[in-house]
This record gives sequence, C-alpha cells and structure tokens, in this order.
Amino acid sequence: MVDLESEVPPLPPRYRFRDLLLGDQGWQNDDRVQVEFYMNENTFKERLKLFFIKNQRSSLRIRLFNFSLKLLSCLLYIIRVLLENPSQGNEWSHIFWVNRSLPLWGLQVSVALISLFETILLGYLSYKGNIWEQILRIPFILEIINAVPFIISIFWPSLRNLFVPVFLNCWLAKHALENMINDLHRAIQRTQSAMFNQVLILISTLLCLIFTCICGIQHLERIGKKLNLFDSLYFCIVTFSTVGFGDVTPETWSSKLFVVAMICVALVVLPIQFEQLAYLWMERQKSGGNYSRHRAQTEKHVVLCVSSLKIDLLMDFLNEFYAHPRLQDYYVVILCPTEMDVQVRRVLQIPMWSQRVIYLQGSALKDQDLLRAKMDDAEACFILSSRCEVDRTSSDHQTILRAWAVKDFAPNCPLYVQILKPENKFHIKFADHVVCEEEFKYAMLALNCICPATSTLITLLVHTSRGQEGQQSPEQWQKIYGRCSGNEVYHIVLEESTFFAEYEGKSFTYASFHAHKKFGVCLIGVRREDNKNILLNPGPRYIMNATDICFYINITKEENSAFKNQDQQKKSNVPRSFYHGPSRLPVHSIIASMGTVAIDLQDTSCRSTSGPTLSLPTEGSKEIRRPSIAPVLEVADTSSIQTCDLLSDQSEDETTADEETSSNLEYAKGYPPYSPYIGSSPTFCHLLHEKVPFCCLRLDKSCQHNYYEDAKAYGFKNKLIIVAAETAGNGLYNFIVPLRAYYRPKKELNPIVLLLDNPPDMHFLDAICWFPMVYYMVGSIDNLDDLLRCGVTFAANMVVVDKESTMSAEEDYMADAKTIVNVQTLFRLFSSLSIITELTHPANMRFMQFRAKDCYSLALSKLEKKEREKGSNLAFMFRLPFAAGRVFSISMLDTLLYQSFVKDYMISITRLLLGLDTTPGSGFLCSMKITEDDLWIRTYARLYQKLCSSTGDVPIGIYRTESQKLTTSESREIASQDWTSSLVSRKYSVNHLKSQISISVEEWEDTKDSKDQSHHRSNHRNSTSSDQSDHPLLRRKSMQWARRLSRKDEMNDHQSTLSYILINPSPDTRLELNDVVYLIRPDPLAYLPNSEPSRKNSICNAMGQDSREETQL
Repeated sequence: MVDLESEVPPLPPRYRFRDLLLGDQGWQNDDRVQVEFYMNENTFKERLKLFFIKNQRSSLRIRLFNFSLKLLSCLLYIIRVLLENPSQGNEWSHIFWVNRSLPLWGLQVSVALISLFETILLGYLSYKGNIWEQILRIPFILEIINAVPFIISIFWPSLRNLFVPVFLNCWLAKHALENMINDLHRAIQRTQSAMFNQVLILISTLLCLIFTCICGIQHLERIGKKLNLFDSLYFCIVTFSTVGFGDVTPETWSSKLFVVAMICVALVVLPIQFEQLAYLWMERQKSGGNYSRHRAQTEKHVVLCVSSLKIDLLMDFLNEFYAHPRLQDYYVVILCPTEMDVQVRRVLQIPMWSQRVIYLQGSALKDQDLLRAKMDDAEACFILSSRCEVDRTSSDHQTILRAWAVKDFAPNCPLYVQILKPENKFHIKFADHVVCEEEFKYAMLALNCICPATSTLITLLVHTSRGQEGQQSPEQWQKIYGRCSGNEVYHIVLEESTFFAEYEGKSFTYASFHAHKKFGVCLIGVRREDNKNILLNPGPRYIMNATDICFYINITKEENSAFKNQDQQKKSNVPRSFYHGPSRLPVHSIIASMGTVAIDLQDTSCRSTSGPTLSLPTEGSKEIRRPSIAPVLEVADTSSIQTCDLLSDQSEDETTADEETSSNLEYAKGYPPYSPYIGSSPTFCHLLHEKVPFCCLRLDKSCQHNYYEDAKAYGFKNKLIIVAAETAGNGLYNFIVPLRAYYRPKKELNPIVLLLDNPPDMHFLDAICWFPMVYYMVGSIDNLDDLLRCGVTFAANMVVVDKESTMSAEEDYMADAKTIVNVQTLFRLFSSLSIITELTHPANMRFMQFRAKDCYSLALSKLEKKEREKGSNLAFMFRLPFAAGRVFSISMLDTLLYQSFVKDYMISITRLLLGLDTTPGSGFLCSMKITEDDLWIRTYARLYQKLCSSTGDVPIGIYRTESQKLTTSESREIASQDWTSSLVSRKYSVNHLKSQISISVEEWEDTKDSKDQSHHRSNHRNSTSSDQSDHPLLRRKSMQWARRLSRKDEMNDHQSTLSYILINPSPDTRLELNDVVYLIRPDPLAYLPNSEPSRKNSICNAMGQDSREETQL
C-alpha cells in the first residue's frame, strides 16, 4: 500500500481551489498529443486528384472546359477550310500541305498545348502502376496525333502548314461529353440515367461519324473535284441514308477508299450502339422507369404494392378505383418486384389504362424504388397480400415489412393494408385502414348460416355499380335484382341534407321510416360530430342532431340527385316517392303504407323465442276492422317499443320439465376469457359457467365424461352447422363468436361442428371451450363416413372453407378443383343440405351445383358474358349460386379496401354488420321470415312502418326465393324421360326416398348402438377409422344412398328454385311468402337501466373483464 501511494504524482505547487473548480487546462494538456487523420490526402497528388477527379463539382467544370476546348479545335479546323483557297492542280502535295494563316496557327497551337498538358496531367493522376495502359488508350493516341505536330511546328517553322487531322478531335469531344454527363448525374444524385446516356452516346457517335466523313472526303478531294464542306455534307447524308444519287461522287481512289472504310466503321459501330439501346429499352420496359417528381407534385397518384400482380386483381382494383367520378384524374403507380406477365402487359397497353397506370418493377423495401414511385407525394398506398401462396403467414410477414418500409419512408402517406391472418393484424395497427381477410371471411360465412346470403349482401354493398346490370334481360327478377344491386352506402351531414334535414330533433326510427317513404333511401346509422364510433340503428330513443353524419343506402349519393319542384307535389295532393326503382309507388299502396291511426297501443310483450315474427291483431279486431299499423313516433315512447331484454333469462327459460333438467341452457353472458390471438375485438357472448374439458370437445370420441361418438347420440334440439376446414386457424374463432353473440336467443343456438383435416392446437381449444355446443372432429369431406358421423343428415348448413394447401396451382383457376368436386359430390348425395362454399377464384363459381343439362344456367352464362363485355364490376352476380348466397370468394371483398379510399367508413360499417366489432348503442344484423301470418302487411313500406313503430328495427333488404321451371321442349322431353324411367325402375317417389334415407340412418344408428351396448367404451375408441371393414353396414347404406340420390337429382335437374337479394327495394314491393327480411336491430343493452347490466353481467366481471383489456388493442 505504501508503494502504491508513493507512485501517485504530487499536486502542483500552486494548486488553488479555483483550479479545482475551473480546471487547470495547462496541467491537463501536458500529456495530450494532437493527432491528425487522413494525412494521405494532404499530398500534392491527392489534392490534384481531389480537384480534377474526386470532387464532383470541380471535376464537372474540368470536363466542361475540356469538352469546349475540343469543340473549339474542330471549329478552328472548319474556319481553316473555309478560308483556304486551294491552288489548281492534282498534286499529292495538296494532301500533306495546307494554307494556314499565322493567327489561326497560333490559336491551334494554344489549344493543342492546353489539351496535351491536361491529358498528361489526368494520365498521371489516374496512373495505377501500368504505364502502357495509359499510353495505348485511344483518347491518348488521338491527343498525341492532333497536338504534337503543332508543338513541333513551334520549333520547326517550316512545318506550320503541315496538315493535321484536327477534325478527329470530335471523338475526343464525344469522350469528354460522356464523362461530363456522368459527373453531372453524380452531382445531382441522379442514378437512373442509363437510358439517357445510351441515347446520348448513340447520337454523338452518329454525329462524329458524319463529321469525320465530311472532313475526310473534303480533304482527300483536294486533288480531285475540290469539294467544299457543303458538297461533302450532301454526299455523306445521301450515301448513308440511301444508295446515293450519283450527282456528287468522289473521284480519287483515296477518297473512295475512305468512304468504304467509313461505311464499314458505321456498320460495326452503329449496330452495337443500337443493340445496347434496345437492351436498355427492354429493361426499362420491364422495370418501368420512374415517376417524375414534377408529375408527382402537379398530379395526384396512388401507389399499389403487391408481391405478384395477377390480371384479376389488377382489373378489380382499376374497375373499382376508377368507378368513382372524382378519381378519374388520379394516376395509379404499381410497384411490384416481379416482371409484368403477358396478360397484364396486354391490358396496360389499352389506351384507357396506358394513360393512367404506370408499372414499376421494384421492391417496397428499397428506398430507391419508393423514391421512383414518389411515395412521399402519393395520395395513398395500397398494400395487398398474396393470398395464393402456400405459406400465408410468410405472405403476411412480407406485407408487414412493406407497411413498415412505407411508413418509415413516407410517414404522412395514408396506408390501406390487406392482411391474411388475424394474429398479424396488430403489427400494422398504425395503418389508416386494415382489412383482415380471415376475420371477414369467417364472420361472413357464419352469418350466412343464420341470415341467408349475407355474403352476397355485403359483396353487392361494397361494389360500385349504377344498377344497370340485367336491365336488358327478359327476366323480371334479373331486372329488379340488377337494379337493386346498385345500392351503396353513402354519408352526409344532416343539416346539409335534403333527405334528413327536416328530421332534426326527431327519433332515428322516425327519420329512417319517413326518409324511405318519401325519398326511397334507407337510413341505417349515424355518427356524432365529436365521436368516432358509428352507430347502426341506435334505436327510437336516439334524437337526431344537426351536426350528425347520416349513413344511408341509396342508388346514388344525395349530391348527385335532383328533386322535383315541391309546388308540383303539393298540387298533386299525393306524396310521391323519389326512389329510383323499377316502378313508381301507386296511390293505393301509399295509402295502405301509411296505415290507420291506431287507438290502442301495441303489445309490449317480447316476441316469441322461436324467431322474430310480426304478430297479428286479435280475433276480435279482425271482425271489426282491417289490421292497423301504429304510426312511427317523432319521439320514442317507452310503452310502444317491444324491449325484449335479451340479457334476462326469464323470457327464454319458459321451458318444459325435461328442458329444465337439461344443462344445455345453463349459459351465462359475458366476454370470452381467452382469445386465440392478440387484437380480437371483445364481444358479449353466450358462455358456459365452466369450460368444457378438451376431451369433451371431440365429437367422434367418447371420454370419461360422455360416451357419445356421433352427432345423433347427442340428441341436439336444433340443427347443426358444420364447418369443413383444413386447419383450426385463429380466424375460425370469428366463425363461432357471431353465432354465440348475446343477442342470439338461447333456444335458437345451433350446435357447431368443426370438421378439420388436422387436429387443432391447444390454444385454439382454450378459446372455444367456453362456448356452448361447439365440437370438433378430425376428418374430411372426401370421406362419407366422416360426413355421416359429424351429422350431415341433421345439419341445417354446411360451410366448406377453401383449403390453404390448394390455393396455389400450376394452372390458373385450378386451385378450386378439389373443393368444387367435393362440394358437387355433397350436392348430389345431400341435395336438401344448404352448402356454403368458399372458392379462391370467383370465376369458378359457375361450376357450383353444376348441371350439364340445365339450359337456364347456360342462359345465365350468356348473360354474364354480355355484362362483362359492357364493363360491369358485377358480371358474376346473376350466377344462381352467388345470388342465393351459396358460394363466396374472399377476393370479392378486395373492393372494400379500395372503396375505403373514398368512403373511409365502409370498413367500420361492414365490421359492425358482421359482428366483428361491437359498439355500445349500435345495432346488429339479423333476419326475419315472412310467414302466412305476416302477409297481411302486403308491402315493404308497411313492413318498414310496422317494424319501426313496434320494435325499432330497420329493414335493409329482402332475400327472395322463387320457383323456376324450364319450358323448352328439350327440357320437358328430357325431364319426362328421366321421370318415367325412374318410376319404372324404382317405383318410389322422392318423398319415399327421403323416408328411406332417414330410416336407413336410424337403422345404422340402432344397429351400432345395440352392437356396442355390451362393450361400449372399448369399441368406441376405434370408431373414428374410415375403413370399410369398420362399418360395413354404413358403407353399404352409403352407397345405396348415393345411387338413389343421384337418380333423384337427375329427376329434379329441370325443376329448381332461384334465390336473389333486393337491397333497399321500392316501398311498393309486394311481400311474398318465405321472404327473408334483413334487419338492423337496436342494441338490447340500450334499453336497460344503468343498474341492470351490473346485475346481469356478473359472469363478465368474473371471467371476461381481464380479457377485454388484454385483447383490445
């Protein structure tokens, strides 16, 4: 320790307290050494190199000076030729000696000295150890030839008139020009200049060849015709462009030889230049060049980023984007990393698109390519995922990186992102608009099971159309269906609207009904000025404000509508509808739709739990007067609204003794405690008090808790909903949630069976084990045994989801081949089963429920071709499977993202309709069926009034089913032959066949139950096998059913039904039996007192409160 202290140096003798505070700089810097870096750049050679070569601006000045010097030397040569008066004679001395004045000689010597000095200096600075490399360069050799003779003539005056080919300096000027352009592009930081450089090189090469030929011929003809420069120019142009006219020709052999040499040089040099130019042009066509900054700042453009561009995706985007009038002046810049395929190239050459679409080959992850697309000046950026990839998760990862790159490069550019997997959605939360494909797909397929053709309804709403499809068709249903398909969602501020301004201070239902009665528009939702949440049908208690934004369904927006003079309407004394439907409203329908003034109040009891129906008046009232409909009140009256408390169990627990003992109805309502992915919106649902063990979720395997191995053994009261999917992805969770939402009556909940090709993950089972009557089974729709075991004969709907493994195929549109054939098999075997299919390509929907002898389908195919030729965005809408809601392709929803550029509320409204988002006070989509007891209402306008006055529901459309029979002689003949042969061979009717099928199913069930009664548990463990030896009776019966149902289908090929949707139909539309009316029903929670939710949401506090905070992002 003593030694260490002795090594510490002592303090300076004059160390003061001020030095301690301020620091003694002199003492601190005693041991410091100043180090200078980059000393190698301080040498004389490096400084010269920095000035002449490395520095961009000084190098550019040097190149420009050198270029000007070479041009000056050529100009001096021309002056010397023009001033020269050659002597008469043909001596060879005229070739070697010329007349050069002393001032001209001095100028040429000065230029030669400067040029030679600069050349030697640049050669010294660029010297890299090989002297011969510098000496044998062509520019150095030309410099020596043109400069050294002038320098020698300084010391040898007799050589002052020696001929020097100074015109060869044009090639040195060309070389200096190329270097100057390179330095110029480097100074302005322009990297994409290869095409410009090549064009400049080609032009300069051509000029140098012509100038060299002119000067060479003129000089060599000094011993011949003594041509001047103009004659030489004429001869060169004529010779190089044609074979020559013969009026000006060289005479001496030397000039002829020179012409031949120049032609050979031109034939060698020019094709090389043209080849390089053509190559660069082809590469430019592939890469697309770049979008200029001037155009980006003076014009409006959007950028479309995709992994690979297919013709269907391109046309969907262009047709939907340019369907809006205010987007006609926009340009679309496509940024794609792959080369443009032949079909896309052919389409982009059409003048309609070539003037507005710019294709750039590049990656969104490169700032250089984003700069080419001028992303920072773009109005919006659309980033689409490639759904036809085998690995959809990898496709999502690429989309996420693109979104991050665009946000980093252009943070102010609005982002419209399409994502495939819901678990990846939270990575792009910063995007302005996001559409998750699997969320929308599964929610839409789920609603298709309880609200038929919801997929068709949403698809038609998100497509831009003028309602002109099918207007030339002879079929009346096609005209009405096509006309109503033009309805879309629009918005307007209430105080600025002619439709809704008069309803300020009135209830929402009053405004919706009267706006529909007067103008034919359907008011579906509002949004407060100071609130971002959209409320669909907030109910009769919502009072309209002047600043509210109204969302309505109509053929076109109000700004594009014209209104007739109100004075004319007053004179007519009849209120007229401004609905642009296929027919006007008759007088008797208007009077009927207004109804009579009801003296008695409506029944305030809840509607029946068997389904939403419209109650008839009592028998006594029928005898006295016609049924009446109460008027819609301006301000809601609590006593006149049927406020069924769906959160209460009293209205749904009026069950029989057997049902009271059953545990199936012992549900609670709350938020699901577990979510399979981060970012799912919490939804109030029917839940179990305790989660189901994982073993009990397996439908086809018994466990210690139950011994059931098939759907019939469970004895479900309601029909099944079967979902056939490849894997239990996180998106499948969104299929279950809408079907278990709290506003669905308990007794109407359908059991859900997931038929999966692969076993689900544990985290997915954790999410679904809280929902009632949700089961899964490992199997395939290829196997008839699996279908029967999962309860296909007891199912109301079967949803066939497109498999991810088959979404990509070598041949276009073949990705759906397996799905189509499997569904066709189901259609043949179980023709009464409602099958809802998802396809990859919308064009393949023509193969769904395919009948080769169906002439009506062939006629619809011709109609589709005509509509496509007219440029319709909805050419596929008349296909019967699509119109009936039996087929759907997620690519149809791509337009939802495109339409959000103009209507930023469309994604929010669609999510509310599908139940993906829930907003307090916002209604939900449901449906009601028109029965015989409801036909007294007669018209859609009266139905509108009945719903608004009684329950507060707002109808938005009708799903109609009609019988369709062919009348052609060929169809009748074929149908007669099939029917006769079928009766002779089988001797049974279709009804008898159905009973045979049901009896066969029961026989198989009874046989299996009696067979397994003694050793129930042991044999049930092996019952999932699909081998024929395991179920010989099942296999035998299945084959018999297949043959019988196939014959039955042939009999019914020419007698079927067709279904279609009428969105916002005309008020005088007649209601028909079995019509399904789409309703937006008010939120039941909106009618509850503030104290009741806390009493009835105890389970929410128990297990759902934490999940809301975890899942809501």
